[in-house]
Amino acid sequence: MHSRRLPTWIAGLALVILPAIGANAEPKSDTQSNRACFLSTQWQGWSAPGDGDVLYLRILMHDVWEVQLTPGSRVRRYPDYFLVNQVRGSPWICTPLDLDLTLSDRNGYRQPLIARSLRRLTPEEIAAIPRKDLPW
Repeated sequence: MHSRRLPTWIAGLALVILPAIGANAEPKSDTQSNRACFLSTQWQGWSAPGDGDVLYLRILMHDVWEVQLTPGSRVRRYPDYFLVNQVRGSPWICTPLDLDLTLSDRNGYRQPLIARSLRRLTPEEIAAIPRKDLPW
């Protein structure tokens, strides 16, 4: 009876390639994601201070991220307005392209918002934001 076995070089190649593929397929570690990204489920609050072309997002308890919007957005935070992000694909928010934002109210009003930049603020920058403008 003839035995079907892979040639030795193919088995060796598989031992080298498969671990490399697996390493690239792993999700981001908490350490990596805390530096440059956050999960959409970690977003807990928002504010729209000043002229309305900037949003502050509260991520978990102590992080604040700044979202620069296209000029003329004029976003205001009212009690019955909601900031909605449509997640498409990965739940990780790492760049402005990962945000699909819409300002909505209970009456059907919808204002699409386009994010131009996204960055995590330092503790010093957070401390400089007036208390009334913090996303808590």
